[in-house]
Amino acid sequence: MKWLTFIRTKRFIYGMTIVLVIIAVLSILYRKSDWRHMGASMEQLTPWLISLGMLGKTLGIALVFLQTLFPFVPFVIIAGANVALFGIKWGFVVNYVMSVLSSVTAFIIARYFAHDWVERKLSSKPLVQQFNKKLEHHGFLYILMGRLIPVIPSSAISFGAGVTSVTFRQFVLGTTIGKIPMVLLESLIAHDLFHFKAYKGRLFVLLAIFVILMVLGSLFKKRLDARKQDKPSS
Repeated sequence: MKWLTFIRTKRFIYGMTIVLVIIAVLSILYRKSDWRHMGASMEQLTPWLISLGMLGKTLGIALVFLQTLFPFVPFVIIAGANVALFGIKWGFVVNYVMSVLSSVTAFIIARYFAHDWVERKLSSKPLVQQFNKKLEHHGFLYILMGRLIPVIPSSAISFGAGVTSVTFRQFVLGTTIGKIPMVLLESLIAHDLFHFKAYKGRLFVLLAIFVILMVLGSLFKKRLDARKQDKPSS
């Protein structure tokens, strides 16, 4: 088993090196650009990425991966930038594929490389712990549900699932299916915000759907909290 541990450690080091390089590149560009004077909005991020040409598209792809792994801005901002960079069709593909890959990466990190660290971090998040208890018995269903409605942050689902008994197959299926509607919804919302006059009718419908999903997520959170409070203390 020592050789397997060595391989896993080596892969983890390579993976973290790539992530750190991406962050370093972003940091350098941040210092050398006017982006440091900007707020986190699609109108400000997108022109900056477009001005960088192919490098901007590469960064747009990388930003989706990083945002899904460690959320630093709302997903819709990055989704909107990629829709402007690649168009609605390929922008959605980029957002979806990188979001799924990032989620799977978080799961693998939690399961094989940072199990104890993730458990310590999640120990202070009662809602995530309650959600993880459901994953233990209904893995695929709750992964799917967590992707379809905003119950807890996407990264918390990914890292949390990695320290449960959820199988890799259940996680991947739940994630790949469950992410399609939400990523498509946020990509379309971002697209219609850029073209408000032409798509304002559809935008209002999409926003209404988004609000409904938020409400459903809030109700589900309350249900988890209620079950936690009803559980008799030992």
